Parts: sequence; structure tokens; C-alpha cells
Amino acid sequence: MPSPYVKDERVLCFHHEILYEAKILDVRHQDPSDKKSPMEYKVHYKGWKSTWDDWVLEDRLRKWNEQNRELATNIRREAEAAQREKNNAKSASKKRAASDNDSVRGSEGPGSTSGRNKRSRDNEIETVEAFHARPSIYLNIPVNLRSLIVDDWERCTKDYCIVKLPAPENLTVEAILNDWMAYEHPKCNSLLDRQLVTTTVKGITVFFCQTVERILLYRVERPQKRLLKKKYGRSEDRSSPEKIWGAEHLIRLFSVLPELMAQTNVDANQLRIMSEHWQKLLAFVSQNSDRYFRTEYFPAEELSEEKV
Repeated sequence: MPSPYVKDERVLCFHHEILYEAKILDVRHQDPSDKKSPMEYKVHYKGWKSTWDDWVLEDRLRKWNEQNRELATNIRREAEAAQREKNNAKSASKKRAASDNDSVRGSEGPGSTSGRNKRSRDNEIETVEAFHARPSIYLNIPVNLRSLIVDDWERCTKDYCIVKLPAPENLTVEAILNDWMAYEHPKCNSLLDRQLVTTTVKGITVFFCQTVERILLYRVERPQKRLLKKKYGRSEDRSSPEKIWGAEHLIRLFSVLPELMAQTNVDANQLRIMSEHWQKLLAFVSQNSDRYFRTEYFPAEELSEEKV
């Protein structure tokens, strides 16, 4: 059987648990005298010294394609998150040791309250450790949506432009969520599945309404928000955020959702179900990005009541 990899091919290669970009320098049989022996590959890791060049078997290699590059990114992020959690645990442990030492030094003499102080500090440390032990999620935002998030950030923060609002009624956050619900419901196998889709839409709507003004807006957009409130504050058709903003702001929410969920007390199983449905919603928005994303930005300095 011919080798699936060839000399000079660009690949991804596992070094311990991480996938690194690499180049195949040479290919050979593990046993040169046996043409049926497994192939092995000499790889050079990009950016590493040649002393790290290594002969590896096929199971450590992955083809250089979009799917595997995404896998490499996810693995690296998970490893970094695990390392941060480990560092936080070490830091909490050091704080506890320091607290214990302080309590011993402060316990001398009658009427000392160091015992209560020690318990209070221990409880505080336990709270920190409990926070970092909470379930976390990772949302795989499709490549085209990540590019749109970056483009949107540049338009707002570098070019000082803002999206024309309110969004057309068929392109609002509410419309997009309803489109996804209509798309998912026929595929549901049970009433419970349909309810989960409906609950997901309601939950995202609540998240969006609670975060759009306080978290999701850039500074350059805040004057526009005030004008929108002034103009549509009492309008039944445009009174809620999901009826005003569109896809550009919706995907900003997904970029911060994992961080927001880390501050909640949602149990791991419920969080897993929620993230699965959020991932489906992201895939739907990605597939329909040409329809949902508009390029109607204009300079913030041109903002006026006539433009909202």
C-alpha cells in the first residue's frame, strides 16, 4: 500500500498531546529490509530547532486541511485552559498555606479571633477553587463567522463605523432565531426535542437582551443605542433588543457565551445539552451568512436621528 504522506508534505503532527504544524523531511520503512513494515516519517516542527526533528509513525500525523487545523486549535485551547486551571489551583493552595501561617502567628494571646479569620479565609479559597471547578464549554465558531466577528471588530474599533440599525425585520435576532427554530422543529424526533429547541431560542433571546447593551456593544455604538431607545422605546414592534439588532451582534454573543456560562451554576449535563443546541444554531447561521449579514456600515460621526 502506498504511503499516505510524502516527502516535503505540510502536515500536522502530535508532540505529546498537542498538534503542531510540521513538514515531512523524509520517508522510510521502519525496517528497511522489510518492504511490508510500517512507514515512518521524519518531521520538522515549524519554528522549532532542527534538534527537535523526529521520526514518527503514521498515527501521529494528520493531513493539513481545515478540519484538522480546527482540531489542532481546539486541542491547544483545551490544553491552555487545563493549564490555567492547574495554575489557579496552585495559586489557591499557596494562598491557603499563607493563610494558615498567618492564623498561627495571629493566634497568640487571649481573645484571639484568628480561628474565625482562618475559617473565613479557607471558605474564600474554597469558593475560588469551586469557581474554577465549574463545568466549562467550548463553542466551535465556524471559520466564516470568526472572520465576520474580526471584520466587525475592525470596522467598529479601527474605522469608527457602525451598523445601520434597526435591522430589517426579516434579519433581526428574533427573525434569525425563529428561522432556526422552524428549520430544526421538523427534524425533531420527539416532543421533548422540539421543546429543547424552543427553550434554546428563548434562552438565547434572554442572554442577548441582557448582554447587548452592557457587554456586546463597542464604545462607538453607544450614542446609537441612546438614539434607538429614544426613537423606539415605546414601539411594540421595536421595543426589545432582539427586534432591533441583527446577526452582527448575535455572533458577538456566542464569542463570549463560554465565559458568561462559567459564572453560572448550571450543571454539567444541562450545559452540555445547551452547548449542543448552540452549536447547531451557529452552524445554521454560518450556512445562511450571506443572507443574514449585511455590510451597511457608516461612519459613526454621521449618526443622526434620521439614520436610526
